[in-house]
Amino acid sequence: MLGRLMPREAKFFDLFNAHADRIVEGSRELAKMIGTFDDLEAHAQRIDAAERAADKITHETITLLHKTFITPFDREQIHALITSMDDILDLIQDVAESVALYDLRRVTPEAKQLADICQMSCDRVKTTVDLLSKIKRPEAILKCCEEIDRLESDADRVMRAGVSKLFREENDLKQVMKLRVIYDLLESITDRCEDVANVVEGIVLENS
Repeated sequence: MLGRLMPREAKFFDLFNAHADRIVEGSRELAKMIGTFDDLEAHAQRIDAAERAADKITHETITLLHKTFITPFDREQIHALITSMDDILDLIQDVAESVALYDLRRVTPEAKQLADICQMSCDRVKTTVDLLSKIKRPEAILKCCEEIDRLESDADRVMRAGVSKLFREENDLKQVMKLRVIYDLLESITDRCEDVANVVEGIVLENS
């Protein structure tokens, strides 16, 4: 009886999905920013807006966690999931800010490729989070997690190739340093997406 009087699990899934929408929004703006390298300030502002909206969702989720008697799965897992998701958008914002901070004037095909991989990873995060409410059908969720892992490996390869090419072909040391930072941040976005996948895998294995 008491459980029926307390906030229930559906609200958590709504919040996860809302946050994932902001992640996708930010990643698409980042891919456009790096891909076209035009209207940088406009893209950065939209990324900032997505990050601020996601912060509010994170705060609301944690507040709800403290108020909720019955949760859909372990409290620590809920906290780990929403904070891992928030880390993705923080890094997306870091990339946008670094482009301005370092006065980056041009990007490489490898940077564009990394931004595209980030977007694909974030799209998979959204799909994975959306499937969490269907946890009794774990195969689709685990498949998405595997795809996120694969994309993270792809990003590692692209970053290594890009850094190697920079040291071989780029004569401007400042440009090498700037792009190395951008490469590292972009690759780290896929690492954070993998963190989300790891949390979700744990949730699925414990609750399916």
